[in-house]
Amino acid sequence: MANYLEFEKSIKQIDDEISNAKIRSDQEAVKILEKNLEKEISKVYKNLSEFQRLQLARHPDRPYALDYIRGLLKDGYEIHGDRAFRDDPAIVCYIGYIGEERVVVIGEQKGRGTKYKLIRNFGMPNPEGYRKALRVAKMAEKFNLPILFLIDTPGAYPGIGAEERGQSEAIARNLYELSDLRTIIISIVIGEGGSGGALAIGVADKLAMLQNSVFSVISPEGCAAILWNDPSKSELATKAMKITAKELKEANLIDDVINEPKTGAHRDRDGVLRSVGDYFLDNLQELKKLSIDELLKRRMDKILSIGAFKED
Repeated sequence: MANYLEFEKSIKQIDDEISNAKIRSDQEAVKILEKNLEKEISKVYKNLSEFQRLQLARHPDRPYALDYIRGLLKDGYEIHGDRAFRDDPAIVCYIGYIGEERVVVIGEQKGRGTKYKLIRNFGMPNPEGYRKALRVAKMAEKFNLPILFLIDTPGAYPGIGAEERGQSEAIARNLYELSDLRTIIISIVIGEGGSGGALAIGVADKLAMLQNSVFSVISPEGCAAILWNDPSKSELATKAMKITAKELKEANLIDDVINEPKTGAHRDRDGVLRSVGDYFLDNLQELKKLSIDELLKRRMDKILSIGAFKED
């Protein structure tokens, strides 16, 4: 059963009417309603607010990392464990083929449904998850395989056990090691990019975001709680924080915005999978033209340019 957000009520109404028309076998009505649905979707999605884009980034029907992996990767084989503590289900690592390219894909997996949300810890990795990601990234470097990171997390897990096992060190280690990794890295925010939990797999030669994804240093609810002692002001915080793909592109904090199907990623899974796959393969061919030394210099220059400013 499809899930509808508050601002999608008019879309839900037409969807319900289409379902009823199909039950009645009224094909003429179905055709008319489908045209009306297309117009309504265009109208609703034409001018989304920052808060509505945040809701779409968290939409329960939005494709997660494993949806992209299963849809794009051929002959995929999962790699488990950090070889130190355990396997973290919140981060998944695969080797396989996208098109004709042999690649490594590493993604944060939220889980769909209560059972799998608990198994995946709601997409919040523990330090062993980041250490697994780094281990697999190092393997990719050894065999000269390009890496695709799929970012989708509310943040790194803040539990006591995670802190005891070195959560901050694991994130910092990834930032340090990935900045100098001698292979091509492409990172894409497919949903929610939360704080250091996203940054830990966000160091890349190309960092892109899907059109209706977000990337922030803290959740809007957390920001509202700190600034106004009122988490209900999350909509105001979302606008103030400038966390949407368009705003981050304008601030030169990301490289590209990947357009989603006009109905949104949650309504056209195949369409958004094609967009992500095409973006990865197109940019991979461009980055392959650079030598490793050129690649590393560009990556480091990009990192050092973040936050830079000039005084008049």
